[in-house]
Amino acid sequence: MTIQTDYGTVEYREEDLLIFRDGIFGFPKLTRYLLLRMNEDDDSILLMLSTEESKVVFVLINPFFLDPDYSPVLAPEELTCLETEDSGELSYYAICVVQNDYLENTVNLKCPLVINPKTRHGIQVILKDSPYGYRHKLRSFDTITNPINDQDGSDNHADTST
Repeated sequence: MTIQTDYGTVEYREEDLLIFRDGIFGFPKLTRYLLLRMNEDDDSILLMLSTEESKVVFVLINPFFLDPDYSPVLAPEELTCLETEDSGELSYYAICVVQNDYLENTVNLKCPLVINPKTRHGIQVILKDSPYGYRHKLRSFDTITNPINDQDGSDNHADTST
């Protein structure tokens, strides 16, 4: 199969698709996506392209790349939905919001995409009782600090020290 995108023609097979049965927050009707690597040897930053609406593309980042201590805890029903009992078998990605001014880019660590790589099914979750926020600023790709300045974590930002 092929899909025409702003990035050119992309060829894929049915088994390459990620399926989000309930969609993603704000996009409930879009359920089929392709992951595209920005760099062939690196999966820390990816593009997730909707095959149903090629103009819908999400920039994803591996949250463990930002914060090696990132520790999402899933509810039992979320694990059931993903057809696993072990959250260690799952892959996690955070959605980035890319702004014109790169210093204003943010990442949502509170609501990661969680994917079972065996089934290629995914869900987006809201982590309960979590120190992570919806809008962590990405001022660098060092590590995320987690000061809790407000309820949604919007003032959280990346550590800018080198």
